[in-house]
Amino acid sequence: MKKVIYSQFGDESVLELSEQAVPTIEKDQLLIRVKAVSINPLDWKIYGGEMKLMSGSKFPKSVGIDFSGIVEQTGLAVTRFKAGDAVMGLLDAFKGGALADYIAVKETDLVLKPANVSFEQAAALPVTGLSALQIMDQLAAVGPNQDVLINGATGGIGVIAVQMAKKRGARVTAVVSTKGVVEARQWGADTVVDYTKQPIKLLNQRFDAVIDLSTKLSFTEAKRLMKPKAVFVSTLPSPLTLLSAFINNFFSGQKRRVLILKPTVDGFTTLAKLTEEGLQIVLDKIYSLTNVRDAYREVRRGKGIGKSVIVLD
Repeated sequence: MKKVIYSQFGDESVLELSEQAVPTIEKDQLLIRVKAVSINPLDWKIYGGEMKLMSGSKFPKSVGIDFSGIVEQTGLAVTRFKAGDAVMGLLDAFKGGALADYIAVKETDLVLKPANVSFEQAAALPVTGLSALQIMDQLAAVGPNQDVLINGATGGIGVIAVQMAKKRGARVTAVVSTKGVVEARQWGADTVVDYTKQPIKLLNQRFDAVIDLSTKLSFTEAKRLMKPKAVFVSTLPSPLTLLSAFINNFFSGQKRRVLILKPTVDGFTTLAKLTEEGLQIVLDKIYSLTNVRDAYREVRRGKGIGKSVIVLD
């Protein structure tokens, strides 16, 4: 089977399409024939060597976190799925490995693919959807009548986060480029700020939650946008940011929290239900596996709206 691997840290040129044996599953695993895999910023931060403390430095390594596919085989202890089921799921964020024709997965890392979405849309959902759920429910605890700022609202998580925040009754301000103004309004944002025309740092409003999905707004800059008991959420964990957040939260009413994705079966179930109820999944571009290097180069430039995915034959 084909699988994307890399044997050293670097840019997209380190990614290789290799021939590997089809995985052998254990009794609590399923063999999945992969149909599509989404592209996540964490991917290039890992193969670029920025996350060595969390990913380790043992090679070869694999790429790809969330995916969709078909169940080919089930282990003896598997009870929730059967061969032929269409599913979506995700692998360990720091190990990856979804960019392969076949993968071995535990059933707790899967959910049935909602019938009203394509395999490409389903692959784009687990990381973004579960991240948005965790931010809304746990990190920011977004509720009715709260003022929520979402910076980077046209990215993969942002598209979902805007919709979820509105569903919870919040007043949402979405920060986007000119290209995303119309779309952000379509997703339900109450106010849309084009950062190319109005710098976010100059906003006069104060918010109960400032969610930075662009990774370009620092906590220091965000403080002036926050109410005294507000929460700032960022999405790039590192030992330094986690330590800074821990110290800050002892002494300040303005809390700093960092997303570390923790998938759960309940989260998957909620996400599937929201999708069946009409949650919009926005795809930017679809690439083939043979163009994996170009796919990551283009997505890394950050000009798209929504998620890009790689399809496997």
